[in-house]
Amino acid sequence: MAGQIFAYIRYKDGVPEDSALELVAAAKKIAADAPVNALVLGSGVDAVCSAVAASYQEVWKIDNEALAYPNAEVIRKLLVNILPQDCILMVPHDTFGMDLSPGLSIKLDSPFVSDAVDFEGLDGDTLKVVRQEYGGAVSTHVNCDIASGAVINVRPGAFQPEESQAAGGSVVDKSGDIGDISAGRRYLETVVAEVGDVDITKEDVLVSIGRGIEDEDNIEIAEDLAEAMGAVVSCSRPIVDAKWLEKSRQVGTSGQTVKPKVYLACGISGSFQHLGGLKGNPFIVAINKNPKAPIFQVADVGIEADILDFLPELTDAINEQ
Repeated sequence: MAGQIFAYIRYKDGVPEDSALELVAAAKKIAADAPVNALVLGSGVDAVCSAVAASYQEVWKIDNEALAYPNAEVIRKLLVNILPQDCILMVPHDTFGMDLSPGLSIKLDSPFVSDAVDFEGLDGDTLKVVRQEYGGAVSTHVNCDIASGAVINVRPGAFQPEESQAAGGSVVDKSGDIGDISAGRRYLETVVAEVGDVDITKEDVLVSIGRGIEDEDNIEIAEDLAEAMGAVVSCSRPIVDAKWLEKSRQVGTSGQTVKPKVYLACGISGSFQHLGGLKGNPFIVAINKNPKAPIFQVADVGIEADILDFLPELTDAINEQ
């Protein structure tokens, strides 16, 4: 049976990320009645702890100036000191989670599962985890032995955020239990990417294009639609790699994190790296000629069509209004 479940809380500027509530929902898929505790690490994290306490039974606070920047090497060492044996730790599957979790599972002598998108419940000490392979084209069902606990990276956006605010959790200060947190690597500075001509992080409506646009000259089709909608054009990584649009237009874990109200995904397959850049529960309209594209699994509206034919028709229809 599952031991204690912990959720690693990611936050920015003192505000918890959407994954903080998503991990509550993920935990309930593992064991519906199991208590879920939060881990909040950093420097000056009282506001973050208060914000997540409404959704977690306990919030374990680890407050130290050395944790002002999340250094996975340091955090691995301290988590080994404070985490209970046989616990399940859920971590958002982002760049930090991919840095932290594999090595942590080795130190804890626990299994590690990356990029979990669903859980199919417990059978004794076996947790059934669903992952996706080949850009989401194939679902993999993994049996994970949690007798010694587990470290599981959960894909951001894969679980509907748990809206309940009834947990009323208490904050437990574990800062004195972390032990030695010296490390071989240290934080130097954060280099902020240039915004470019348009700041897509501040836009309410985005027309985002992927490989389905096929040619640089076809970007004009998306620009016409964006103009008709009062939106701006963003893109997935292949468009930037081809140097068709600047890096500041890229949505994803290696690009910009955006929180639009409406997001048109045009010819975008929907890899977790791209979806990792979408926050705030936008209304997603997916247009793709591949009916098995993973983007349809998260879209509010899915349209099976070739964007080179569909986008001009949509633009004309909007302009006629």
